[in-house]
Amino acid sequence: MRPSRVFSILHHVAAFSSIHSTTALRHSLCKPSVNLRYASLCTIQQTRSLSTETAISHHISDLTDREKRLLTKLYDGLIGGRRAALAESITLVETQHPRKKELAQVLLQRVLAFRQEQERRSGGKPVAFRVGLSGPPGAGKSSFIEVIGKMLTGKGHKVSVLAVDPSSCTTGGSLMGDKTRMTELSRDMNAYIRPSPTSGTLGGVTRTTNEAIVLCEGAGYDIVLVETVGVGQSEFAVADMVDMFVLLIPPAGGDELQGIKRGIIEMADLVVVTKSDGELVVPARKIQAEYTSALKLLRKKSKVWKPKVVRISSQTGQGVPELWETMLHFREEMLSSGELQVRRQTQQKVWMWSLIQENALRHFQQHPAVRAELPELESRVTCGEISPGLAADLLLKVFTDTQ
Repeated sequence: MRPSRVFSILHHVAAFSSIHSTTALRHSLCKPSVNLRYASLCTIQQTRSLSTETAISHHISDLTDREKRLLTKLYDGLIGGRRAALAESITLVETQHPRKKELAQVLLQRVLAFRQEQERRSGGKPVAFRVGLSGPPGAGKSSFIEVIGKMLTGKGHKVSVLAVDPSSCTTGGSLMGDKTRMTELSRDMNAYIRPSPTSGTLGGVTRTTNEAIVLCEGAGYDIVLVETVGVGQSEFAVADMVDMFVLLIPPAGGDELQGIKRGIIEMADLVVVTKSDGELVVPARKIQAEYTSALKLLRKKSKVWKPKVVRISSQTGQGVPELWETMLHFREEMLSSGELQVRRQTQQKVWMWSLIQENALRHFQQHPAVRAELPELESRVTCGEISPGLAADLLLKVFTDTQ
């Protein structure tokens, strides 16, 4: 993204940040403290924030009246809990149109300020519980989501499901259509299901999934479930955007401990053996025992939480209430120790650098000098005339010499 784009987005944010939201953001950054160094840092942050607002307030005209009305309509509808506004907002952050991407960032900044104000009022406690769900195909992820989703809405919760689907090579849309696989939950007015196409992203979790989580929280959904494709890097990607990562495995998939990478098991805060009913109860118990033993040998990811292995049946509902109690216990332990807040802060930095890498690569590929040299160098690499490393060095030199 060019510097002019960045300043343009800041101009839009300043124009559409209300006094209430700005004050809330300032409070969240600068809480009173006896630490003088911290107090000085807060003063500096406040000064910078005020000077930035003053400088960019002169560029309100960057937004047209139509764009201002659109953003106001989306924001008001979003915090008012209107599903249509949430759907339109997520569509806006998923767009590849340069101007609409800028508008999406303005909207996200307003929602973030609103959410920070909510968290400040609740003593710093996150407004929503983010849960990532993954596992091999056929593990029963959609059936599980429907059962636990209905149970949670029955308890008064608002549940959003971001189901990351493989994309069609022809249309770019979702192939699996999770709404058709969660018929009961999709009709529940306290639930919102959003199939999100991967758009060819490695691992399935798109760069906009994290932003969609923020929008769902702004719309009042206190439980956000992120279901991934369950292949490749998706498990690692979703673990970097949720509070709790749950791995679902079927009981009759062969040698599960060999079939699932050790790294994925290490990422899991909870392992759920699904389809534990009928003739599969005995295999489910066996898998549960094997995973319980395996987890004891792995390095602990948290100081206060020990990963557990539980069995459930989506068909009968057996074990689902107990599973939710375990998840709540995890959240309370992580909140009281402060690990949950630290995990979220770390995740934000991880995603920032991921987006920087993605945008830097795109900028590099679209650079005129690089595009001019690329065909010949690719051809020479393919023919074995030069090594890929030398070709990369030559392209980088062309890129830096023309900056």
